[in-house]
Amino acid sequence: MTLLKPHDPAQRPKLGDEDAAAPPGLPGKRGREQEMEELLARLTELATALTAEGKRSLLVVLQGRDGGGKDGLIRKVFGAINPQGMHLASFAAPSGAELRHDYLWRVHQVVPEYGQVGVFNRSHYEEVLVARVRGLAPRERWEKRYDQINDFERMLTENGTTVVKFMLHISKGEQKKRLLKRLERPEKRWKFAPSDLEDRMLWDEYTEAYSDALTRCSTPHAPWYIVPADEKGVRDYLVAQVVVDVLAAMNPQIPEADPRVMELADKIV
Repeated sequence: MTLLKPHDPAQRPKLGDEDAAAPPGLPGKRGREQEMEELLARLTELATALTAEGKRSLLVVLQGRDGGGKDGLIRKVFGAINPQGMHLASFAAPSGAELRHDYLWRVHQVVPEYGQVGVFNRSHYEEVLVARVRGLAPRERWEKRYDQINDFERMLTENGTTVVKFMLHISKGEQKKRLLKRLERPEKRWKFAPSDLEDRMLWDEYTEAYSDALTRCSTPHAPWYIVPADEKGVRDYLVAQVVVDVLAAMNPQIPEADPRVMELADKIV
């Protein structure tokens, strides 16, 4: 049974520190690890069928505060997919060329092609999160973007790209631990930036921005899921459940082999 449910836009999301803890109803650690193996095997199978079918795609959007675990989640869950059927896009600050276009221009270019599972590490939602909190766009501009994003995602789904979105929610205390660990481990220091601390000081402002994005952009065609992410194993397990369910509902089919191809079997020496 999938534990996470899509966020109900009729309610304000619960984004307190206590909401980042593992939810009730989880199996024990050993059972969860065993089920995780089964989920990843099923994910491999479904993603392979999606690639072979080549007629539709799945877009997975990952958002969350610094330290929420987007990179770790991608390695653990989406590492199960054959690279041929996987596309990863990360969104840093827009380049000069990107700023000379509308804000969705760079996003649309990296939407997964048919046959692929695409993962966005951050996304177009930065335009109603960072741009809003940091004052990079005036209110009259970012206010319009919620409806524009909904229209964009509806267009994708109506043209064969299923969209599912995850907000990795961590507590302020857990974020502190993870940021400090980046400084303690030389191989992780490159991931630390002064802006991480600046954003941490704007915790409440980001909470409000996330609340609005989740409420205004969780739709039947592109739902948001809030993932309790203080425990990495729990985070990965919950996301894997949803992704497998979404792909299973898509029900991709491996096409029958071309008879002309099968005839070649007798010629293999």
